[in-house]
Amino acid sequence: MFKPHPWLRSIIKFIVYTIMICSLGYYLQQVLVVCLIGTLILLGWSYIRLYRLDYWLWHSKKMSPPMSRGVWAHIYEGIYNSNLKNRKKRKTLGEIVRRFRQGSEALPDAAVVVDKTGHITWCNRLARIELGLRFPNDMGKLLTDILTDPKLKAFYDAKRFEHPIEITSPINSNKVLEFRGVPYEDEHLMLLVRDVTRLTQIENMRKDFVANVSHELKTPLTVINGYLEMLPEEGEMPAPMMKKAISEMRSQSLRMQSLIEELLVLSRIEASTERAFDKLVNVPQMLWQIQVEADALNRERGHKIFFDISPILYVYGIETELRSAFSNLIFNAINYTPNGGVIELKWSLEGARATFSVKDNGDGISAEHIDRLTERFYRVDKARSRKTGGSGLGLSIVKHVLSHHNSKLLISSSVGRGALFSCHFSEELTYLSDESKTSSFR
Repeated sequence: MFKPHPWLRSIIKFIVYTIMICSLGYYLQQVLVVCLIGTLILLGWSYIRLYRLDYWLWHSKKMSPPMSRGVWAHIYEGIYNSNLKNRKKRKTLGEIVRRFRQGSEALPDAAVVVDKTGHITWCNRLARIELGLRFPNDMGKLLTDILTDPKLKAFYDAKRFEHPIEITSPINSNKVLEFRGVPYEDEHLMLLVRDVTRLTQIENMRKDFVANVSHELKTPLTVINGYLEMLPEEGEMPAPMMKKAISEMRSQSLRMQSLIEELLVLSRIEASTERAFDKLVNVPQMLWQIQVEADALNRERGHKIFFDISPILYVYGIETELRSAFSNLIFNAINYTPNGGVIELKWSLEGARATFSVKDNGDGISAEHIDRLTERFYRVDKARSRKTGGSGLGLSIVKHVLSHHNSKLLISSSVGRGALFSCHFSEELTYLSDESKTSSFR
């Protein structure tokens, strides 16, 4: 704390200065002239101190005040003390704002704050991911100009927020979002947005699961039961027939086991409540592990597989789900590309978005099949799928994983020209690491 300035000393100095000027004027017999000169000197000295104060306040980058003496030194020190107090207050307020933002980012729901005129004043990270908002670029814009769903506009205009509404996600048509309005002071409104897709899909999942499983298990069970009925109750079956029966039953039982495992994976992904945007996934390391598995699977196929992996490109997501999706795309390319083919895998940054792609030079897919490839149990060539052990669930798993991460599977193919399977992750989920590793190629 600064001590109060002794104003009496300054007054005494001024009186002494005035007496000296008057005495000098009386001695020179030019009292008015000398008093005028003395006044101008005093004004000039004060003006210089004012100029230094102005320069320090508006132009100087130094925190410390200019050097001076007397009352001006006290004024400089007072302003400096006031700046220190304001700086501490700003630091405290900044810390409060930082904690508020950290707390809001930890909310399990997307949150958007709008003022009484409907303009966006703030949103958290989940709102940028789930609603496609860009902050601070969208700050000050009308919410209904960005989110144009008529149900949301009617919900906001009615100003009745007792009951939430459900609308389709503006950036992911496979998601259903619940909007809940929470008004607070000065007619401001906080919109809390929650993903309720799982709740709306549970009943459909149950019906689809029963219908699909009963259909897919019917064929292998029929085969197994057929061979069991052929086994004589007494006596022995000829060795060649017994060998074939055991081989077929083993093959069909393995197929059922694979089918059940993939159905469980798909059901677990669809019913998952884990947040996809909290954990950072080391995708390069994961892909290098998948590369080892792909090499083992490829030994009999003889494909040339090229891995182009950016070593510093990560994404926010669920590692187990992403691993399942990426490995399905890679293993599908190995299984469905004729022996000796070429497969190219790429993990790279396109613009500001992480991109994963798998390209092969196989037989390709005709246009009428492409839109249905991600349906459960859909197969372009059922006979070939049974030969390779395919269940028709791989691309459905990929679709649901990518949907959980606000992305979608893009398929580009034509007959005889191979196929390209790719996906893009949003800028909010993309993360560039500072690690420096070398890419892996083969």
